[in-house]
Amino acid sequence: MLGPVFAGEPGARAASFTLGDGHWLGTDFVGRDVWRQVLHGGRPVVLTALAATALAYLVALPVGLLSALTRHRLLEELLMRPLDVLLAVPSLLLILLAATVFSPGAVGLALLVALANVPDAARLVRAAAAEAAARPAVEALRMQGETWWRTAFGYVGRSMLRTLAADAGTRLTGVLYLVATAAFLGVGVAPDAADWAVMVDRNRTGLFVQPWAVVVPAVLIVALTTGTNLLFDAALDQGGRRGPRRTEKGTRP
Repeated sequence: MLGPVFAGEPGARAASFTLGDGHWLGTDFVGRDVWRQVLHGGRPVVLTALAATALAYLVALPVGLLSALTRHRLLEELLMRPLDVLLAVPSLLLILLAATVFSPGAVGLALLVALANVPDAARLVRAAAAEAAARPAVEALRMQGETWWRTAFGYVGRSMLRTLAADAGTRLTGVLYLVATAAFLGVGVAPDAADWAVMVDRNRTGLFVQPWAVVVPAVLIVALTTGTNLLFDAALDQGGRRGPRRTEKGTRP
């Protein structure tokens, strides 16, 4: 994300934040500095993946909650069955098929990746919400005349936060790989873009001549996905080690 800040402007010396004026990692097949390309190449991958994950949950949350809390079987079928059909199509195949119809940019790629993740995310939300919706507290809220939004997001939504957080870490990792794979295949990015996946693709023919142009961005993609998952695991583990919970009779360990 902060790579472009450290990359500085081309040709800048005193005002540049780069480590030096030389080509630390050599140049790519058209003579561009690999170090600068690496610093600039992480931002599009991260931003696209974050946007796609957020958009997927933005659609999956209301669909899954409505499906779990509705008392109308027909509405539940109308919400979930189309998603089951979409779930049967492999994510990468869906993106490639869409790319044959139009040429998506970064925004289009984020929308396509989000669409591919909505069915699975909605099913997970529905399963977690159905368990919470079966509790007596939800029936009590209904009898008290609480609105659907307050019941769904105020109680059911809060009760499945840990499940969603665990899924978000795994899903963001998968989205990062999917975005990188799509970019590697030329979907959503320009052929000469400063993007880690594009760098791997366009420099792989010269792997044994200039390996850094391929190895460094590939390792950074793996490190990004692995680090993201470990970060979410650490956050969940920290949340599970909170202090003693308070009850009506005091505290307990």
